[in-house]
Amino acid sequence: MLLTIAGIVAKRSTCERAQVGAVIARDHRIISIGYGGAPSGMKHCFEVGCEQGPDGGCIRTVHAEANAVAFAARSGIKVEGSTIYITHSPCLDCAKLIINSGITRVVYNRLYRERRGIALLSESKTSVEQLFPLTITSEVYSLDEYEV
Repeated sequence: MLLTIAGIVAKRSTCERAQVGAVIARDHRIISIGYGGAPSGMKHCFEVGCEQGPDGGCIRTVHAEANAVAFAARSGIKVEGSTIYITHSPCLDCAKLIINSGITRVVYNRLYRERRGIALLSESKTSVEQLFPLTITSEVYSLDEYEV
């Protein structure tokens, strides 16, 4: 369920390259969410275009995992001992952030284009699991009737 919610959160992503969402939960309760987008107050990719870095990724966007951890920090919410559910496996920098924030479990759906983040998490003894959530179909639930 929480990975499916991360997929819904990803619909808020403002980067045109990838729609990524993250949900941080402790004791099966959501404590923070994040999605890919420009830093607060800055123009988004859909407004001015993506800014490509040397590895081909967009460097304008703050990743969903980083936004979820930053929101929790700004709100005084402790993430230590929690689980992060992400639509894509974390990049290397997000893996470092996850480790240092004290998140102890990572659940993701799709592999990111580079896998160094997964390797680092495994090396750090952070629990990592790839999960395939149930697909929300229009017959069961329609997102079109709700503003996401």
